[in-house]
Amino acid sequence: MADKKLMIDTSILIDYFRKSDKANSRLIAHFRQYNQLYISSITQFEVYNGAAEVHKQFWEQMLLRLTILDFDGKAARQAAEIVGQLKTKRKTIDKPDLFIAATAIVHGLSFDTLNLKHFIHIDNLDLLTTKNGS
Repeated sequence: MADKKLMIDTSILIDYFRKSDKANSRLIAHFRQYNQLYISSITQFEVYNGAAEVHKQFWEQMLLRLTILDFDGKAARQAAEIVGQLKTKRKTIDKPDLFIAATAIVHGLSFDTLNLKHFIHIDNLDLLTTKNGS
């Protein structure tokens, strides 16, 4: 069996956190379907930044189940390329989303998000959402 890997966006984690029926979350479906799930260090920041003190233990435990990829020099160069490409389309993207997308691209990972509109205009991003028609 091939080593199935996927990078997920912050929105997938937040959806899981907020759902009362966690078994029906996209995160659980991904854990079942993929051998390894990844997030960007930017997603890690977003999770910690948005977490209330009472929820930090939950997030600590959750993040132990994921591989965290650093936003590094290669990702920075990729992010700059994405900005240039988006300028030709007269589109913009928030910096955290830009950095997350660049990290997925440089690591050659498919990417899933619940915020498709944030990422749809990035040419080299392998969006799982568009593959599944979601």
